[in-house]
Amino acid sequence: MAKNWAIAIGINQYDYLQPLNYAKRDAQLMQEFLGNEADFERIFFFSDDSPNVAGKSTRPTRTNLLRILRQLFENPFMGAGDNFWFFFSGHGIRYADRDYLMPCDGDPEDIENTAIAINFVTERLRRCGADNVVLILDACRNEGKKTGEGIGRQTAEEARQQGVISIFSCIPQEYSYEIEALQQGAFTTALLEGLGIQGKCATVERLDQYLKFRVPELVRQYKNTRQTPYLIAEPVNKSHLITQVAGYQAVGTLHLNSRALVQDEVAVARRATATSINSKIQILN
Repeated sequence: MAKNWAIAIGINQYDYLQPLNYAKRDAQLMQEFLGNEADFERIFFFSDDSPNVAGKSTRPTRTNLLRILRQLFENPFMGAGDNFWFFFSGHGIRYADRDYLMPCDGDPEDIENTAIAINFVTERLRRCGADNVVLILDACRNEGKKTGEGIGRQTAEEARQQGVISIFSCIPQEYSYEIEALQQGAFTTALLEGLGIQGKCATVERLDQYLKFRVPELVRQYKNTRQTPYLIAEPVNKSHLITQVAGYQAVGTLHLNSRALVQDEVAVARRATATSINSKIQILN
């Protein structure tokens, strides 16, 4: 039986950066999906107020995150058919041609010594030994200021070299948006829709097409701007691997050749989103 583990990180409150509104909730919802629908046995969760585990803090400081990356991945502990997912929702910064994730105590004036290089993350993840390593980054915010190219280019190249399936919330020239009406980020909303519609987006290929259709739609609707997610799965056979979990039986040779099928899935997602919003309105009234 396949072993399914994950790390989920969501950071709203930063010591030296502008706070975010829904990054913590994005990570919580991802944790719930993986645990309740995808049958992940173990999920290491780090957020602003996540509880201690075995007496150790899970606040997403640089020390705490480096500790789990160092200790958990020191030796291989997974094998053929196993899955390890890494989800991060928070600030990301590109500095000196390198991509970094910002922990809650990351200092934008001292990035090299206080942030976490994403190539270090991918290198550690590959050490686990799992066939299927998935890196999901919703980290292209950088305080909402246009300060040049965002994260993604270096990470994409690292992902190709390491054979890690990598899903980015937007291209390096764009920013990732939070949607107040949804109480979530646009990317995580679409990601969970795509993964959760009875496994219809159970392959990389289908999930990629769903995200490329749905995320821009949400951002146009609520923000009137652009956000273009992208996905990397190399070698090519990785495009059939995304979810060998959750009882999804569709993994293998699924191909999405019809735009109509994507639109059908989006229609289902729209109805679910509308129902959720209406429920919130009824509660407020």
